[in-house]
Amino acid sequence: MTKIIGLTGGIGSGKTTIANHLKSLGIPVYNSDDRAKKILYLPKTIKSLKATFGNTIFTNDFLDKEKLSNLVFNNPNELKSLNQIIHPAVKVDFEEWLIENKNSPLVVKEAALLFESESYKDSDIIISISVPQEIRIQRVILRDHLTYNEVMSRINNQWTDKMRNDKSDYVIDNQDIDKAYLQTENCIKKILNY
Repeated sequence: MTKIIGLTGGIGSGKTTIANHLKSLGIPVYNSDDRAKKILYLPKTIKSLKATFGNTIFTNDFLDKEKLSNLVFNNPNELKSLNQIIHPAVKVDFEEWLIENKNSPLVVKEAALLFESESYKDSDIIISISVPQEIRIQRVILRDHLTYNEVMSRINNQWTDKMRNDKSDYVIDNQDIDKAYLQTENCIKKILNY
């Protein structure tokens, strides 16, 4: 039976870097954030978004992600409404992807909101990527060209590292990428030996 590894960490922690390393080792990786971005533009999702938020997040009848981000990251109730649309759709998408990868001994589900969305319940083992918040903030500012306040708004809508780490089976310190790769490979060896 395929073991599901939940891979999580706060924004800017380096989840995708670690996930890409796992892919290079031949392990199938499901990137929840990337899949959610595609799901966001499906006709069924657009219909739900219009019903929930009206036309305020659309420009010329096209979804405006910047307007959506500004709306939800400044309003917890609106974020909750968006998550109620996206998370169930991602869950179904993951289940379909899992069937396609059923012959793999391990698969990885990468998700920033693994705990918040309760999708950790589908995981057999959870690995959390951890980095001091100051480093995460700088990484996201450089990567996404966001302001400090925009990054903090996103961080404040996620669990803290401590909350994630306390519920995880393994914690990878990703301040030094070579050491993080080694820690990740050691985790995979341990998981395969169970």
